Amino acid sequence: MIDLNFWQGKSVLLTGHTGFKGSWLALWLTQLGAHVHGYALAPSEPKSLFNEANVEPLINSHIGDIRDASQLTDYISQHKPDVIFHLAAQPIVRESFSNPVLTFDTNVMGTINVLEAARKVESVQAMVIVTSDKCYDNKEWHWGYRETEALGGHDPYSASKACAELAVQSYRLSFMGDKGSDKNHCSIATARAGNVIGGGDWSADRLIPDIIESINTNKNIVLRYPNAIRPWQHVLEPLAGYLVLAERLSNEGETFAEAWNFGPMDNDARPVSWITEQLTHLFSSSTSWQKDAEAQPHEAQHLKLDCSKARDRLHWSPVWDLSECLAEIVVWHQAHTDGQDMQQVSVDTINRYAAALNTRL
Repeated sequence: MIDLNFWQGKSVLLTGHTGFKGSWLALWLTQLGAHVHGYALAPSEPKSLFNEANVEPLINSHIGDIRDASQLTDYISQHKPDVIFHLAAQPIVRESFSNPVLTFDTNVMGTINVLEAARKVESVQAMVIVTSDKCYDNKEWHWGYRETEALGGHDPYSASKACAELAVQSYRLSFMGDKGSDKNHCSIATARAGNVIGGGDWSADRLIPDIIESINTNKNIVLRYPNAIRPWQHVLEPLAGYLVLAERLSNEGETFAEAWNFGPMDNDARPVSWITEQLTHLFSSSTSWQKDAEAQPHEAQHLKLDCSKARDRLHWSPVWDLSECLAEIVVWHQAHTDGQDMQQVSVDTINRYAAALNTRL
């Protein structure tokens, strides 16, 4: 599924490499033999996968803000990547209510800055712009959203990701695609992933970090929306999709330059309370959960993705079911508690996933 020869020696720019998904992708790309150039803000939490797994020595890491168009353009021009993965974002729904201007500036104008910078570099063959499953106009349907569904967004985060999708489409059609005005064409796709979970996530206002913190401190877990259903998946699942998508964009161009969903099987879209109960059981914890009594800002209650296009055309589908995903989280965090080498533990996780992927194929 993943072409190991394709990535060997490739120059890859990864925005958001200090984040949870970005750190996992940076590790995986280095294992594939790529030369990774990272551009992102410093980790926002005291603990991060980037630091705990010692990712920085493996790549060319630059701390910078994607809102700084001049600095970003200089960095991309200097390193002349073949492929760009754009993950840098303000990723938290609740934060978007507190800082809507920052959210739109980062997620919309930051994306446009990446696109503009890439237009100036002839080496760039393919770009995967990561948005979100929340970019859809959520109708609280019980079936999965397809890539052709209407975009929307109640909260500033979701709306900003819908705006980013429209910006990418405009750049593809107007400038960078085969029918665009740019002399140097670049194939661009957007990736809409479900709720990613995995070892090494300490981000604020996310379910798994909150559960683990409550277990470690022996306090009840407070859930804002215990009945909310989300498309949970291990972080390596969509990353595998991004890698395959980038390969197809590079090799086959505009045929794959469109939007793509990467989510779990339907039966792995579970309520928040179910995830909480399963994970506390796996950690052998007696901690229980309670509903947050305070009023909460709006969040979608039911969200699923239809990933049939990725299955049919990219031959991508989930490898680990939700039970395996949760077990992997426990393995990672227990290793962290035991003081193990978390770079090696993380690489071992990637290798287990890759072995399972190869077995399935």
